Amino acid sequence: MQTPYKLRKPLLAALLSLLLPGLGQLYNGEWHKTVWLLLGFGLLSVLGIVVIGLYLPISWTLPALIIGVFSLLILWLYSITQAFRSARRQREYTLKSWQSAGVYSLVWVVCSLIALPLLSDYVQQHRVEAFLVPSNSMNPTVLKYDLLFADKRYNRIGAVHPVQRGDIAIFIYPDSRNTYFIKRIIGLPGDKVKIKGADVAINGKSLRHSTITGAHGLLVTETSGERTWQVFWNNQQAQLPQTDITVPHGEVFVMGDNRTDSNDSRFFGTVPLQDVVGKARQIWFSAEGNTIRWERIGTALH
Repeated sequence: MQTPYKLRKPLLAALLSLLLPGLGQLYNGEWHKTVWLLLGFGLLSVLGIVVIGLYLPISWTLPALIIGVFSLLILWLYSITQAFRSARRQREYTLKSWQSAGVYSLVWVVCSLIALPLLSDYVQQHRVEAFLVPSNSMNPTVLKYDLLFADKRYNRIGAVHPVQRGDIAIFIYPDSRNTYFIKRIIGLPGDKVKIKGADVAINGKSLRHSTITGAHGLLVTETSGERTWQVFWNNQQAQLPQTDITVPHGEVFVMGDNRTDSNDSRFFGTVPLQDVVGKARQIWFSAEGNTIRWERIGTALH
């Protein structure tokens, strides 16, 4: 026999929705709204990043992120206010057999501690992941404290594009397998890499296209096929070791774009292809100190 109860507690309903969108609706017996709010929360908080990071045009990154964040906040606020108002309207309420603190706790645990983390982990492992760059080794292309999206579909069976020279890759650091590095792929398996001074040659052909001499060093434009990027060599380049190596099969030779301030294959050797886990695609946030570098948000990485 079901027992009639007086009003639902509005503040408790709002608090439950604050913990997890839809949980207050479950407390009010509106399970259908709970389902839709939980689905919307999952789509906006996890799957929305996949769409923004991989499928939208690069120029849409900033507006899409702003819209996504505001949409998530609006959904959360709607869940809180709707749960509060719905609880106030229910003058007489018959508690359903499945409504109990244990059920609410179970839903919160399953959604917050199991389903969403598993979905997020799958997305990070197989689709897109965000990385914070902690150093200046990729200047001028990637700056310290750039937060970027990396395509995790890269370098896998069935990938649309193979690993190519010029790609900005995320890989496992050979000397510490709990650390990710970001560098540019310069040499592919079987390539002959020769570095002398500020000149990098692949299979006997220099990558250097043009050079601008500045007060602090050289800004060199390198090309490979249709790919073009810029690298920096400061005035102490003579202290760097010369390199003459044939890249082993199944491995790649990587270098930072900040050529005189980068720990890369010149020092730790080539990187196994199996340790290349992603390709940097675009910058979605960038800041230094208290200053946001707005002009870098949405920048495509080449």
